[in-house]
Amino acid sequence: MLIKSAKFVASNASEDKCPEPALPEFAFIGRSNVGKSSLINMLAEAKGMAKISGTPGKTQTINHFIINDAWYLVDLPGYGYAKSSRKARTLWLKRTENYLLKRKNLLTTFLLIDSRHEPQANDLDRISWFGEHGLPFVIVFTKSDKVNNQVLKSNIEAYSKQLSSMWSELPLAIISSAKTKKGRAEILEYISGVADL
Repeated sequence: MLIKSAKFVASNASEDKCPEPALPEFAFIGRSNVGKSSLINMLAEAKGMAKISGTPGKTQTINHFIINDAWYLVDLPGYGYAKSSRKARTLWLKRTENYLLKRKNLLTTFLLIDSRHEPQANDLDRISWFGEHGLPFVIVFTKSDKVNNQVLKSNIEAYSKQLSSMWSELPLAIISSAKTKKGRAEILEYISGVADL
C-alpha cells in the first residue's frame, strides 16, 4: 500500500464522540512507552503526526487520522504505568475498552509489545481480554532494532510459549522497528487485505 496522504481528524475522550463510522478503522494500542507514536509516524510516513513523548501516558484520548482518504488509523491511550493518577488511568482504560467493544467499523487492533522485554503481565492480560471478547487483533513487537537477535528471538518464543497454554492457535505477530521501518510493509499489506483497499 502506498501512503499518499495522512491527516489528523479528531481527538475525542469517548467512543460516542468519534467520527462517523463510515470508513474502515484500524487501532493501535500498547503499554505506555511501547513506541506507539513512533510506529504510527513510520507507517504513515508523516513525522510528528502522532505526538512522541518520553513521558509514559502521553496519549490520553482516542485520536483519529485519515489515511489516503480511505481508512482511519486510530491512536489509543496506553495501558500500564503512566505519570497520572490511578483514577485517571482507570478512566482511560474504561473509555478505551468501550471504544474497542462498540466501534462498528473497527476491523483490527494492533497490540504493540516491547520486544526488549520478557512477557509482561499487563500485555498478557490485554491479549486475554481481546480473546475473551472475540475481537480481532495482531501483535506487533516493537523496538526490534534496540535488542540483539538472540534476545529478540528468546522473548518472542517466551510469549509464544505463554500463549500456547491458553490459545489453540497463536495470534498473528509482526516484528517491527520504527527506526529501520521493519514490519511496515507487512502491517500495511495486512490492513490493505482486511479492508480490501
